[in-house]
Amino acid sequence: MDNNIFTVTDLSFAYGKHQVLNGLNLTLHEGTITTLIGANGCGKSTLFNLMTKNLKPDAGQIFLRDRDVTAFRLKDFAKQVSIVHQYNTAPADLTVEKLISYGRTPYHNMGISPDPKKDEEKVQWAMEITHTVKHKDKPVSELSGGQKQRVWIAMALAQDTKVLFLDEPTTYLDIRYQLQILKLIRKLNQEYGITIVMVLHDINQSLYYSDEIVAMKDGKIIAQGLPQKIITSELVKSVYDVELTISSVEGKPFVIPV
Repeated sequence: MDNNIFTVTDLSFAYGKHQVLNGLNLTLHEGTITTLIGANGCGKSTLFNLMTKNLKPDAGQIFLRDRDVTAFRLKDFAKQVSIVHQYNTAPADLTVEKLISYGRTPYHNMGISPDPKKDEEKVQWAMEITHTVKHKDKPVSELSGGQKQRVWIAMALAQDTKVLFLDEPTTYLDIRYQLQILKLIRKLNQEYGITIVMVLHDINQSLYYSDEIVAMKDGKIIAQGLPQKIITSELVKSVYDVELTISSVEGKPFVIPV
């Protein structure tokens, strides 16, 4: 049975004269946690933004369940895919519960909800899963970085999609909040069947919390597969241009970053 959820074919994109992606091909699988890794400037954020309709490709196609994403209206795409970007802002006085409720916007017509009861159920569920209920009446601006990230994830969950894109969800968080967010992501995948596609900078977190790794360099996919199958000292050298030792933790590769 074909479990492909995203298929990227011959994808090209340039910022002016700077070619970022050139003929890239990629397949992502349903029900998995897939992480894009690579050095700064390798094209992973550009690929992320193309797959989430924040950019339009110069050439090539991106398919979501065999349908070209350009054929989706933004509202319809938002019913299929939810996104948490790396940088997020909210008005200083906006409460947590109100922000999370904006996740229901794709289902509204002219600002009116056809099913307020369902909206409430989804918002409450999202707050419970992310442990943000206790903050629901607080302004988002009063929360810590880790708490804010949970709120943005909760808003994405309130969209009630089966695909969640996360752009560097642990950036700027201390190690405690990083692990909390990563464990939440794994729970969303394993217990609720949400397909996760994320960009991470920490290679060891990528290896430990991912079902599949996509390694990028110079706008191309140079390796894709199970972490324990593809991560080698040679690949790390190719991707990051540094020689590091690979060990093993719980059957998965672990890069010793010294």
